[in-house]
Amino acid sequence: MACLPFKWIAAWLGAAGTETPTSAEDHEILMAQEIGWAVNAVARRALWDARCLGQALAATGMLRRRGLEGTVSFGAGRNDTAEFTAHAWLRLGPLMVTGGPDHELFKTFTTFARRRA
Repeated sequence: MACLPFKWIAAWLGAAGTETPTSAEDHEILMAQEIGWAVNAVARRALWDARCLGQALAATGMLRRRGLEGTVSFGAGRNDTAEFTAHAWLRLGPLMVTGGPDHELFKTFTTFARRRA
C-alpha cells in the first residue's frame, strides 16, 4: 500500500460514493464471515502493522476471488484526547467483514464499491 498511489487503490476498490446492497444470501454471508475470521486471525499474529485498511483490502480481494463484492467505507473521528483518527471497514450485505467493532464511532466520509458482476 505504501508503494501505490491511493488513486490506484481507489480505482481497484470501485466507484467512490457507491455501495453494494445491504442484503446478501446466507451462503455469501457465511463465506464473508470465514474470510473476516481469517483476516482478523492473521492480523493479530502479523509481524507487520496490519491495521484496518490493510484488512479491508485483503478481505476485498478474497471476496472478489469468490465472486462477491462488498463496500469499503472510510470514516474519521476523534479519540479521547481529541486527536484525529481514521478507520476503514468492509461490509458485505448486513455483515461487517472487517473493522466492524466501533465503526459507528466514525463519521463515514466516503465509500467504494463495484457492482456485482
